[in-house]
Amino acid sequence: MKDWMKWVLLGLLSLICGIIVLGNTVLASVAVTSVTGALFLFAGAAQIAGGLKAEGMGSKLFSIGMGALAAFLGISFLFHPLEGAISLALLITILLAVSGGARIVFAWTMKQTQFFWPMLISGALSVLLAGYILANFATASAQLLGVLLGVELLFNGLGFTVLGFFLRAHPELAKTPKE
Repeated sequence: MKDWMKWVLLGLLSLICGIIVLGNTVLASVAVTSVTGALFLFAGAAQIAGGLKAEGMGSKLFSIGMGALAAFLGISFLFHPLEGAISLALLITILLAVSGGARIVFAWTMKQTQFFWPMLISGALSVLLAGYILANFATASAQLLGVLLGVELLFNGLGFTVLGFFLRAHPELAKTPKE
């Protein structure tokens, strides 16, 4: 199979998965939270193991404590995925608001350049999105992670499909240089 076709098929698969995810955003949010919980649990266990081998009492205690906290968070997400999804949605909302506010402030340092308005609009849209999520938090929080995952899968699918057709039209760019 040609490389361009692999990218097109991967893109189509991602588009299909994105549509499926957007069909049940709450279930997708729970799945994302469960995977996040498993990763936190694994990372916490690894950090505890690393902390047991650390030199110095302060380093050892800090590493074991942070590992235990990550493992506890992972277990909490695994056993209570809906509540975990709501917690992660709140964290994402806070990050949107803070990063948007930072971009608005940063835009003022670009006031005399052509980059002022795009930076200001980008920050304002993030703040408005955070405000919208907060205003509808009771209904949006359980769905937010699923919506974000679905939209990301759609964008990835579109990007991979376009890349595949680009490589088909320009096969000379698909070749990797031999050393």
